[in-house]
Amino acid sequence: MMQVEIMVKGNLGRGWSDWFGGFGITHATGNSILQGSVRDQSELRGILSGLADLGLDLISVNTVIADRETGKRR
Repeated sequence: MMQVEIMVKGNLGRGWSDWFGGFGITHATGNSILQGSVRDQSELRGILSGLADLGLDLISVNTVIADRETGKRR
């Protein structure tokens, strides 16, 4: 599993979380941040395709690396 963080322009309602595989959705300065796990690149492409289908502008896609000892993001 790979942890990812996807930022899109605009405010995506939290109700879309299930549609995006249970990703958490937060908001920051007019943008939406989706955070969650994907099994592989194919699953990630499916999520990105869904965002494109909604007409949302992609800002960034990042992998989230956790410290093995603490489990916290770095």
